[in-house]
Amino acid sequence: MNMQTKLMISALGLCALPLAQAAQFEDFGRVVRVQPRVEQIRQPRQECRTEYQQVPVQQQRGSGGSVVGGIAGALLGSQVGGGNGKVAAAAAGAIAGAMVGDRVENNGRQDYNGVQEQAVRQCRTVDAFEQRTTGYDVTYEYRGQNYTSFMQRDPGNRIRLNVSVEPAQY
Repeated sequence: MNMQTKLMISALGLCALPLAQAAQFEDFGRVVRVQPRVEQIRQPRQECRTEYQQVPVQQQRGSGGSVVGGIAGALLGSQVGGGNGKVAAAAAGAIAGAMVGDRVENNGRQDYNGVQEQAVRQCRTVDAFEQRTTGYDVTYEYRGQNYTSFMQRDPGNRIRLNVSVEPAQY
């Protein structure tokens, strides 16, 4: 073998030396305790209720009956009398007809402010708290030693471990 080949084999051997000394394998540990990590999260929500309030309402009187009654009264009044009496009778008939027409349409109702019950919805924001599990603190035993690790899920009664063995450095 020539010198260059020997040198290359020696270099490869030196590079592989740490790999030969380190060993890695899988094993199982016994789970001793699982403690969930719980976080409180604020969730604002709307709380609403309906209240009934008295609100003022103005009832309005109709005017169509007065107009029609006034015209009918004026026509009837103009049929009575003669000359200036005819004009006075038409005016009196218009007034009387307007009053009767108003009463018929509004049924004796007066202008007044009444009250009406109205539903009013009132809402407010309240804080509600929700608890969520964010993961688990898992304590496990392996070869007589206890270890604790945070995990996303509960591992059950045993936990799979990646074991790495290396010689101690002195």
